[in-house]
Amino acid sequence: MLNGVTDEFEAGLRAGLPKAAFRPLTAKYLQEPRGRYSGVCGLLLTPENVDEVSTIVRACAAACIGVVPYGGGTGLVGGQVMPDGPAPVILSLERMNTVRDVWPDENVLVAEAGTILQDVQMAAEGVGRLFPLTLAAQGSCQIGGNLATNAGGVNVLRYGNARALCLGLEAVLPSGEIWHGLKRLRKDNTGYDLRDLLIGAEGTLGVITAASLRLFPRPVDEGAALMVVGSPAQALALLGLAQDHCAEAVSAFELINGMGLRFLAETMPDVRLPFAETPEWMVLVDLGVARGQDAAAMLEALFVEAHERGLVSDGLVAQNAAQRAQFWAVREGIPAANKRVGSIASHDISVPLSVIPEFIARGGVALARLGDFRINCFGHLGDGNLHYNMFPQRGQSRDDYADLRGEITEVVHDLVAELGGSFSAEHGVGRMKVADLARYADPAKLAMMRRIKAAFDPAGIMNPGVLF
Repeated sequence: MLNGVTDEFEAGLRAGLPKAAFRPLTAKYLQEPRGRYSGVCGLLLTPENVDEVSTIVRACAAACIGVVPYGGGTGLVGGQVMPDGPAPVILSLERMNTVRDVWPDENVLVAEAGTILQDVQMAAEGVGRLFPLTLAAQGSCQIGGNLATNAGGVNVLRYGNARALCLGLEAVLPSGEIWHGLKRLRKDNTGYDLRDLLIGAEGTLGVITAASLRLFPRPVDEGAALMVVGSPAQALALLGLAQDHCAEAVSAFELINGMGLRFLAETMPDVRLPFAETPEWMVLVDLGVARGQDAAAMLEALFVEAHERGLVSDGLVAQNAAQRAQFWAVREGIPAANKRVGSIASHDISVPLSVIPEFIARGGVALARLGDFRINCFGHLGDGNLHYNMFPQRGQSRDDYADLRGEITEVVHDLVAELGGSFSAEHGVGRMKVADLARYADPAKLAMMRRIKAAFDPAGIMNPGVLF
C-alpha cells in the first residue's frame, strides 16, 4: 500500500537536497496531450544529477511513496500522470539536460535523460554525425522519455526504434541504487541485458538518468518523392521495389490516405497539397545516400520502373531541399489536422507487413457495421506501424459517438490480435492500455513481466498504475 507525500517527508528531503531541486507544481505536470487524464497533486522535484535522483528515490522507497517520472510530457497513453492514489513525487529530469560527451570516431554521444531530442540531434550534427530518432514532438520530448517508451518515429525502417540506438544506460533503481551502465560497447555478453529491460519499461523498473547513444554518418545527399498508388497492396509492392533499387538508403516509407489530405484541406489550408486531385492512397519515400550517389536520380528511376509495373500512376520527386521539406510538411501536418477534426478513437497498431492490405480491408468492413465513420489510416508502412483513426462525419461531433468508442477499439484490437499484430506499436501501454495488455498479452509473458516488476520494485513505487 502506497503512502502519500507528507510535510514531514518533504522536510526530510529539503534537508538533503539543494533548494533548486524544489519547484512549485504547475498544471503542466498534471496534464497529458489528449486530455484524458489529470494527475493528482504531489511534490514536484527537479534534481540536477544522478546522486540527487538517488537520494529522492531512496527516500520514496523508505516511505513507500509513489514516483512518477516526468519527461517532456508528450506521451499519448497517460504514462506521465497519475490520475488517482496517494500524492506522489513527480520527478522531472528537465534540469539534467547536458550532452556529457561525444566521440565522433566511435559514433557515440552521451546525453542526460532530460536533454531535448532536438538538442541531441543538433549535438550530433555539430560533429558531422546523425542521430536518426525523429518524432513530431522532437522539440519538446526528452531522450529519457524516448528510451523509457522505446519511441519509434519515421526512421525506424532504416535505423530501428530507440532501443536500437542505445548502447548503455545510467539509471536509478527503485531501491535508490545507481546502475553505472554507460558503456560505449557494441558487444558485451556479460549476463542479462539490463539496458534492454529498462528501455520500454515506461519508468516502472527505474529512472533512466543518462544514455550512451549511437550516431551514424550523415547522408551526403537526401531526397524524397510522393507517389500515387492504387491500393495498400500496391504500396507494399512499391516498398519491396524501393528496397531492391535503393537498399539501405530508404530511410522512411510513409503511407498516406486521401482522408488525411482532405482533413488538411479542411483544417489547415495553408499546407500546400501536392496533387490537384486528391489520390486515395499515396506514399512518401525518403532516401539518404552516400557520396557518389544521387538521391533524386534514384527516386526517378524507381518511379519509372514502378510505373512500368503498374504500381504507381503519378508522382513528384523533390528537386531540392525546400521541395523535400514541403513533402514532409504534408505528412507531418496530418496528426495536427486529425486533432483539429477530433477523433472518436485513435489506434497505434502494427501488423506483419504482408497482412497490412488485409487489415485495412477487413477493418473498414467491420467498423461499417458499427456506424458511419471517416477513417484516416496512415503511418510508417515500412515497419508495419499504422495510425488507424476514426472520425465523425461532417456536421457531427466526436461526442455523438462517445458510446461507441470502447466497441470501436475492441473491434480494431481484436482484428490486430487475430493477424498477429500489436495494439501498441510505438506509443507504449501507459495507463490508457493497461486493460488491453491484460486482454491480449500472452499469459506467460504477462506472468514474467509481473515477476520482473516484483523483483525490481517489490513495493510498487515506480510509476504506479502503468503497465499493471
